[in-house]
Order: sequence, then C-alpha cells, then structure tokens
Amino acid sequence: MKKNLFKTKFNTAVIVLIPVCIGINFLGKFIAAQLKLPLWLDCIGTCIGAVLGGPVIGAICGAVNNLVYTITTGDVQSWPYFLTSIGIGLTVGIMARLGNMEKFGKALVTAFVVVVVAVAISTPINVILWGGTTGVVFGDAVFTFLREKGVGLWLASLCDEALIDLIDKFLTIVITFFIVKALPKTITSVYSVGDEIKNL
Repeated sequence: MKKNLFKTKFNTAVIVLIPVCIGINFLGKFIAAQLKLPLWLDCIGTCIGAVLGGPVIGAICGAVNNLVYTITTGDVQSWPYFLTSIGIGLTVGIMARLGNMEKFGKALVTAFVVVVVAVAISTPINVILWGGTTGVVFGDAVFTFLREKGVGLWLASLCDEALIDLIDKFLTIVITFFIVKALPKTITSVYSVGDEIKNL
C-alpha cells in the first residue's frame, strides 16, 4: 500500500468540492425525510467527495454534514452519526484509492464494505441512544417483530440497521459511481494525487 493512500490535495477545487458535497448530502437526507422514504440518502456527497478527494475529504464532508443538518433542522437524532459518516468517508476514499470505484463490479464490492462499516458503527449508537431502533419505519418494524419473537436487543438492532444500510448504501455507491464516471477527465484530474496506488 503506497504512502499516498491518505494524501490530500487541498487546492481550490477540493475546497470548493467540500461544501458542494455537503449540500448534496443535506439535500438527499432532506428529500428522504420529507418523502418518508425507507432510506437516508445522506452520504452521496460524502462518497463523491471521497472518490474525488480521498478518504480525508470524504470524512470531512460526512462529519460536517451531520452537524450542519442537526443545527439547521433541529434533528438531534442525526448528530451522533457523524461517526458513521466519518467511517463511510474513510472507507469509500480508501477503496477508491485502491481502484475499487473504477469498474461497476468493484464498486459493488465497495458498497458491501461500506455496509459492514456503517452497520458496525451505527448499531452501538442505535442501542445506546435510541433503544436499538434506527428511526426508519420499515427497519424499525423488523426490529419490533424480532424483539417480539424473543431475539436479543443487539441482534435485532443489527438486523434493523443492516436491512436499511443494505439498500441505502448500495444505492448510494451506484449513484456515486455513475456520477463520477460521467464527469469529464478535465474535472477529475484536478483531484489526482499522482502516484499510482496498488489495487486490492
């Protein structure tokens, strides 16, 4: 693994990219909340930032988005998940630097890894702060069903989170993949850190 895996180019393009990606995150989460979708759609911008700018930029976009969303909407349930957003940003950025966002099949591998990371970070937050629920009706219905059947709190919460993340994160990565692929080389090249990084 080359040393520039976490290398970050803080040029004008990257500085502009950060608020744009935060805006995409905000809009996605707001739309999902207003339409009461069984998804969050709150990390598309994080993933775009991570693919273009690297893991550090992805983590910044994710963390700041959660805090901005909480402050501007009063949705206090969002702020603890800045930890999840950091994890997602780092994961997608690392996977992208290792070449796993260049082909659609590899992007799906990235999506799976992101699901695992998101579930691992979010489930303890759900249990500690919200009694195991996610706040998404569809997933919480599964949580309630499992608890009524005698399934333990942690496992029921993990299933709740995993069910939503499986749909949400795969959709997010697919959208990110096609958005980045649609960008001209003249744009994506300004984010390049140069040295080739060995693939997984």
